Amino acid sequence: MGLAFVPVYIRYLGIESYGLIGLFAVLQAWLNLLDLGMAPTLSREMGRFTAGTRTNESIADLLRSVETLAVLIAVLTALGVASGSVWLATNWLRAEQLPVATVAQAFTMMGVVTALQFVIGLYRSSLVGLQRQVQLNLVNCIMATFRSVGAVAVLIWVSPTISAFFIWQGIASLLTLILFIRSTYMSLNGLGLVATRAGRFSVDALRSVRKYAGGVLWITFLALLLTQVDKVLLSRLLTLSEFGYYTLGAVVAGGLYVLVGPIIQAWFPRLSQLHAANLDSEFIEAYHQGAQLVTVIVGSATLVLVMYSEIILRLWTQDEELARSTADLVKWLAVGNLLNGLLTMPYQAQLALGWTGFAIRVNTIAVVAIVPAILWAVPIYGMMGAAYVWVLLNTGYMLLGMHFMYRRILKTEKWRWYREDILLPMLSATAMAVLLVEVVPVSGSPVYQFSAIAMSGLLILAAAIFGAPSLLKRVWEVVYGGR
Repeated sequence: MGLAFVPVYIRYLGIESYGLIGLFAVLQAWLNLLDLGMAPTLSREMGRFTAGTRTNESIADLLRSVETLAVLIAVLTALGVASGSVWLATNWLRAEQLPVATVAQAFTMMGVVTALQFVIGLYRSSLVGLQRQVQLNLVNCIMATFRSVGAVAVLIWVSPTISAFFIWQGIASLLTLILFIRSTYMSLNGLGLVATRAGRFSVDALRSVRKYAGGVLWITFLALLLTQVDKVLLSRLLTLSEFGYYTLGAVVAGGLYVLVGPIIQAWFPRLSQLHAANLDSEFIEAYHQGAQLVTVIVGSATLVLVMYSEIILRLWTQDEELARSTADLVKWLAVGNLLNGLLTMPYQAQLALGWTGFAIRVNTIAVVAIVPAILWAVPIYGMMGAAYVWVLLNTGYMLLGMHFMYRRILKTEKWRWYREDILLPMLSATAMAVLLVEVVPVSGSPVYQFSAIAMSGLLILAAAIFGAPSLLKRVWEVVYGGR
């Protein structure tokens, strides 16, 4: 939904206002730090609860303690952003068309919506840990539709302003929060959570997870520096209009992360559960199956984006110039996001094992390198400079970082990960992509172009599956009535 309606937002709000929506996403990402690592920690502990390693009272106390902190932090966040809104509008952004008062008001509303989304994240993480994927996705789908379709309706029939857009986001976020609270407690009750007393705020409950939460907090902080520093610096170095174009390219390439999210939600609690139960062989097989699934899905989508980026952008935005000027940026960002996505399962394995130190050390080194690299590349190459740096950074992760990880955990699995989980499915998919470029024309009517791209995507996906041994075996079992 977020991707589908971007052209509508740009049409009714203009590229400068869409730049503010891009900054809203950056603000949300950075304020995730304020959960102090509690969201992923809560997900892990809920997974351990399903494995029987936590008592009813302890999980109830942990949830209530995190809820209390979250509400306090959310209120302070909204007030803090509101108090700094005028400074941000006048001293940070380079708006050329929007009045300062409008930009400042937008920042204030961003703070409120971000605060609500911050609390929502805790309940979403709880449902992930409880492995309530269907329930979680049902709420997500309903509210994403409500939020996006409602925003379009507001822009068309009520007020085509950035203020109206954020007011609607606030209403939708509040309703989403209510639904997630109800879903979380219903799921806990469904698992037999009947404590002898109601959950209560407990410093001891927070202390019991502080080491893991602290490690996750540092990882999150460093990861945000790596994934968001380009946007922060570009919002300062570029005009708001130029930043809007970069935001558009980042949104398209960032759609690849939408494909990774469900895999993380399904695999992380499962890996945590298997580790808690000391089922090492099952852990390894689940790890490789998840890694191959990431490669097959994200790799196939990346190849389609790289092959047809300009056509996809033109069909999506109905803007020839916008598509032409953004296509190369989308290609490079997509490649960088693919490389980053391939690291998903190794990172989830680290978290499931409770090992946060490695990611902290590696990301610290990367942050030291990426900030000066962007400051050097952007003035020379413009927006493309940030994309080049992102690809190089993730190449370093793949070739160097993973070598050191496999020396500590999953010691016998490194070459299987490179060979079976990445190389074989990507080679198979790439071979199909090269063939399709030669034999399938994509010129013609929009309907034909869309159909040709969709067919190519399915064929590339099928080829990737045939190159992934564990995943192909699982698909074969499902098709022929296996477990």
